Amino acid sequence: MDEVHFQQHGSRCRMWIPPERTDPVLLHHPTWRSVGYLGAVCLRDGKPVHKRDASSFNAETCFAFLRKPWAVSLFSDRRVVVITDNVRYHHAALHKEWREAAESWFRLEFLPPYSPDSNPIEQVWKLTRRLATHNKYFPAIDDVITAVEHIFDQRRKSSDALRRLCAIA
Repeated sequence: MDEVHFQQHGSRCRMWIPPERTDPVLLHHPTWRSVGYLGAVCLRDGKPVHKRDASSFNAETCFAFLRKPWAVSLFSDRRVVVITDNVRYHHAALHKEWREAAESWFRLEFLPPYSPDSNPIEQVWKLTRRLATHNKYFPAIDDVITAVEHIFDQRRKSSDALRRLCAIA
């Protein structure tokens, strides 16, 4: 589980500039608006779970998102372990009692500090950013949402690509 922001100004992967051009003009949208998502990917089948969040990430948004994989775990006969980073609101007192009550079948496993690459969802964010926002101009934040959610919709069901991306082939 992790959170990500996709920004309206997009990003650039690579750019070729002719040698005679000394100062290229790069157009970016003048705002720094972004859209945030909380997400997770099931390592067993490569099925992603995500939730768009218009506000900032906090204990309430984290708790609301945690209930999505928890609901999935109710229909499974397996124990669910959610790998997440050590952001303060993942340890929040708001959902501590709930986490302790559900620990026998649904548990959060916290990564060590400064190890974001160990979280499989980071690879999903990187691929989504590359496919949806790299080298693109978005005149409105709704265009960013459409582009990102189009990529999410392509991977809504089980995905071998996501399983391989998360290194579980």
